[in-house]
Amino acid sequence: MIQFANRLQTVQEYYFSKKLQEVRQLISEGKPIINIGIGSPDLLPPTSVLKAIQDSLQDTGAHSYQSYQGLPEFRQAVSNFYQNNYEVAINPANEVLPLMGSKEGIMHISLAFLNEGDQVLIPNPGYPTYSSVTNLLGGEPIFYNLEEVSNWQPNFEALEKLDTSKIKLMWVNYPHMPTGADATKETFQKLIDFGKKHNIVIVNDNPYSFILNEHPQSILQIEGAKDIALELNSVSKSFNMAGWRVGMLLGKPEFLTEVLKVKTQMDSGMFYGIQKGATKALELDKDWFTQLNNTYKKRQELVFKLADKLECTYDKNTSGMFVWCKLPEGKTSEEMIDDLLYNKHIFAAPGTIFGSQGEGYIRFSLCVSEEKINEAINRI
Repeated sequence: MIQFANRLQTVQEYYFSKKLQEVRQLISEGKPIINIGIGSPDLLPPTSVLKAIQDSLQDTGAHSYQSYQGLPEFRQAVSNFYQNNYEVAINPANEVLPLMGSKEGIMHISLAFLNEGDQVLIPNPGYPTYSSVTNLLGGEPIFYNLEEVSNWQPNFEALEKLDTSKIKLMWVNYPHMPTGADATKETFQKLIDFGKKHNIVIVNDNPYSFILNEHPQSILQIEGAKDIALELNSVSKSFNMAGWRVGMLLGKPEFLTEVLKVKTQMDSGMFYGIQKGATKALELDKDWFTQLNNTYKKRQELVFKLADKLECTYDKNTSGMFVWCKLPEGKTSEEMIDDLLYNKHIFAAPGTIFGSQGEGYIRFSLCVSEEKINEAINRI
């Protein structure tokens, strides 16, 4: 018999991959499912971005292999974007590494920094890929709990009590997914201080900072952050380009050089036209975000009404494209999700897929039309 790699025993199929098969089966049976669980933007990218990729297709070399470091103009656009929106100076020559979506960066960074048996600090609740990648590489996830009572900020007193001798990386994600909580400047400063004190690389995964957020932040705004921190960012959420798979890793050259060693074994460069389109997106002015957030704000208000119908509580002062809802006392996440799916034909995400701290919560996405959200409200 063929024996598969032992590492596969450490992970399961991604929840949404498995659950959506069930959703598709219900749809095939004629059930009118409203999918309000997935954070995949349903709006179009800017028209100027679509034109930029179209216009690029006849350029000389457009269909050849591209540099692993990306087009110079793309790296410059990233640098300008960080300066204009975060007031962070980034050297386009050696402090930007383009990625085929920031998700692949989680694997690249982990491969570059982790040996088997190394430990990784992972938020609970948090993005499941942090732990699955750690497990695949033979690392050990060390979960640090985030709680609503402290607005989902790390508990540094608890972190300082840990044995940090084997901890190499700490994953941070602000604006936080799934809760939508923003980091404070104090949190970012404490994270940098913690990383320097214990020689732990802090990685902030930052794809949501422009969605329903008037004050976008980067961990690299903190003085000295580049000494110990990396940041992942993306055009997926900010410009409705999730399927384009364009992300970037930012930080000091010594770190990026090591990550590049991994990346060069994994792909052969990003398609030229995709980079030209992403460059145009990063050059847009802030009117784009104003228009985008006007749409998301209307949807958010409707999701609040949906949550009210379910007797859930929520924080209105959050960022990102989700609404994180606390269930009434006595109801579990899985029970609520199945009740909604099978009895109301509404699919949402159970908080438990993001960790044990997600029990008692469910997550609604804003990536669905006002018409469909209103229909969901009517069904409830």
